[in-house]
Amino acid sequence: MSILARPIQGALAAIVGREALVDDTAARVSAAVDGLVPRWIVRPRSLEHVSRVLALAWDAELAVVPRGGGNALALGHPPSRLDLVLDLRRLDRVVEYNPDDLTVTVEAGTTMGALAARVGARRQLLPLDPAGVERRTLGGLAATDASGPLRARYGTMRDLLLGVRFVQADGVMTWGGAKVVKSVSGYDVPKLMVGALGTLGVLGELTLRLHPEPEFEATWLAVFTDVAAAQAFVARLVDSTVQPSRVEFLNRAGLAACGAGDGPAAVAVSIGTAEEAVRAQGETVARFAREAGAWLRPLGASFWAAHAEATALDGAIVLSVGTLVTLVGETAAETERAVAAAGVAATLTGAATLGSLRAAFPAVEPRAVGTLVERLRAFLAPVGGGVIIQRAPAAVRAAVDPWGPVEPGALSLMRGLKDEFDAKRVLNPGRFVGGL
Repeated sequence: MSILARPIQGALAAIVGREALVDDTAARVSAAVDGLVPRWIVRPRSLEHVSRVLALAWDAELAVVPRGGGNALALGHPPSRLDLVLDLRRLDRVVEYNPDDLTVTVEAGTTMGALAARVGARRQLLPLDPAGVERRTLGGLAATDASGPLRARYGTMRDLLLGVRFVQADGVMTWGGAKVVKSVSGYDVPKLMVGALGTLGVLGELTLRLHPEPEFEATWLAVFTDVAAAQAFVARLVDSTVQPSRVEFLNRAGLAACGAGDGPAAVAVSIGTAEEAVRAQGETVARFAREAGAWLRPLGASFWAAHAEATALDGAIVLSVGTLVTLVGETAAETERAVAAAGVAATLTGAATLGSLRAAFPAVEPRAVGTLVERLRAFLAPVGGGVIIQRAPAAVRAAVDPWGPVEPGALSLMRGLKDEFDAKRVLNPGRFVGGL
């Protein structure tokens, strides 16, 4: 240990206790981020601990990576430096639950599975369902703005987050938002934190809007002869009175991964509300499918569990592809062609009514990834779409910008926010858009 590191280690131990400070080699290596091994791992038990640790890091200009379940560490640029991993999993309390108001306040290390067990007893839910959601922490879901098929009806974390308590890079504890569903005062700080990858502050508590569990739910799968027919079906759904919970596009590989049969393209539609309304809307879905020449069949609830597993492919490179709703079919076809040109096949799924696709494929060399990503970005640029590398090995993310081009004015605004919240670049340095 260097002479300079000794007093820092002693100060960290004084803040969190010796048992909450990890510095043995094996643990530090296992906590490495993109090959960078931290000097320390700190496991705080309170927001006061987080505040004091960050104040020390600010003064010593240490680079800090906040971590929850560690499920999204392959998102963004590799960090430019790393001194300390701030492990937030001990912050796992449900602080306040108001079932009558459909709100809950939790610490950031609370897992989605734990929250679901607590509010499910009152037939309520937080409608977020990205792959592997049960083991993911609420803080991590907010920091990465992770979502799944249910975003078609309920939106993303930005729509469900009412308030946050977070710690700024200099250790100052700050509150933003409200603990009620309707509030008009102050700046919308919670939305600023969503998707910021922990670069503007460390989330400590989140106040979330819950929803009642639907009384009845049914799912159907429409299999089409080509992506154009699937696109036409989605367009009719968007323009209709049907109110689906999920509308997921799947290509042939996506169908196979879900164990849902075979076909060039398919759309899974789920509707959840009163049983009579579900059945009535289901008849409309069936009519649209017939008129589009599709083969329609009902699916059990287990389909969505299989879908989640299919989109969590271990070791795969995953792209988030954003396009116009009217171009989902064309974008899916172009994505398949671009990935095939790299010598592999893409598993495609995505929220068809939102123009959001997810492409997963086996790892290939960084140059091949760069070629296919640039091809897709060029294809989507005229309509304002884009491609984010959601998950890939560090070598790929070092060679290919995972975020893609950003309009200069927007980047300038982001840089200004980073300067305001973290002028010393303490939090997740280099990982965000533009290397912020």
